[in-house]
Amino acid sequence: MTHGPGEVVVTGVGLAVPGAGTPEALLRRTARPVTGPAPEPFDTAARIGRRGHRYKDRATRLALCAALEALRNAGLIPSDGEEVTVPGDTIGVVASSNLGNLDTACLTAAAIAERSAVDLSPMSLPNASSNVIASWVAIRHGLRGPNLMLCNGATSGLDAVHWGATLVTAGRVRRAVVIGVETHNAVVEDLLGRSAGELLDGAAALVVEGGRWAEARGARAVAALGPYERRAGLTGCVEALLPDGAAPGVWFTPERYAEGPAGAAPVPGAVPRYDVTGAVGRASGALGVLQCAAAVGWLARAEAGAGTGAGAGADPDAGSGSGSDPEAGAGSAAFAAGRGPAPDPVPASSQALITSGDDTADAVAGLLLRPAPDRHDPHPARAPLISMECSR
Repeated sequence: MTHGPGEVVVTGVGLAVPGAGTPEALLRRTARPVTGPAPEPFDTAARIGRRGHRYKDRATRLALCAALEALRNAGLIPSDGEEVTVPGDTIGVVASSNLGNLDTACLTAAAIAERSAVDLSPMSLPNASSNVIASWVAIRHGLRGPNLMLCNGATSGLDAVHWGATLVTAGRVRRAVVIGVETHNAVVEDLLGRSAGELLDGAAALVVEGGRWAEARGARAVAALGPYERRAGLTGCVEALLPDGAAPGVWFTPERYAEGPAGAAPVPGAVPRYDVTGAVGRASGALGVLQCAAAVGWLARAEAGAGTGAGAGADPDAGSGSGSDPEAGAGSAAFAAGRGPAPDPVPASSQALITSGDDTADAVAGLLLRPAPDRHDPHPARAPLISMECSR
């Protein structure tokens, strides 16, 4: 019998983005740093080594880099290794990428059409699979929980974060690695009609985990996941997340969001806005995960500002408009039972509002990211066993 997950928290963040080594770096307004030349492409070999490169495409290598850093940041992998320190079946993988292996798929199809399948390399062919990114992350680290790949358009990244959290609250796993990745190449550039300089070549990853399980292994949470909404339009999505016109502390807008007339935006004008794609390029399926990573950076900055008396919402860059063994078995919990008392309400002004999607296409997803809980119930209620409980 195990405890329910309690809140779902973020315990690790990993980035493989040019010029952005920390979540705070994603808060810059432009692609070029304040000083110095433009950043070089991210060197995947420096993090995962040449062995990690064999027979893998660029998007997969970037995802492996971000996932490795997130798992290490969460304390699930030691700094000098790649093996997880908890049972592999307690960790799932959810990846999001709309265009990640498009080049492999297109070039494979072209080779078959022009010549024959006999000309294809059996070592590179697996890269044409739509779920290759999520699968390689799981294989590399021995993660035997559910493995999902999302290719869901503009909302895909936030959808991935939501489904990672859902796996935790449903009791399928105790934690999940959520990855968003995109890269640019000739095939992607031709499809989108944009140059490489306008497009993301990078990845972000989060470890989302049941709060009680994180606490049981002594992990520090850096944020807590709030509600998620998916609506037909941006205004309806924001109103569902923040009723009664409450103003968040910061708003991470959809990609290249245009404000329109004064007062038309669903968030008050005084709230700082960030569009992370201004710093890293158009991010497609990676956007929502990058936004969450940036929001972790904003929450850390806000906490530091509160500690120095600068105020929880301080933003110097803001501009207008822009019990038993906790790892005894596979992830197990009840959907809602045994979570203990609900946490104290978090003021809207302390939360980061994240939205992504296309308002004109009736597909907008939103998520609130909250400061990490500073305490847990010392005697949490126990959840009953459910059918997927597995103990050793």
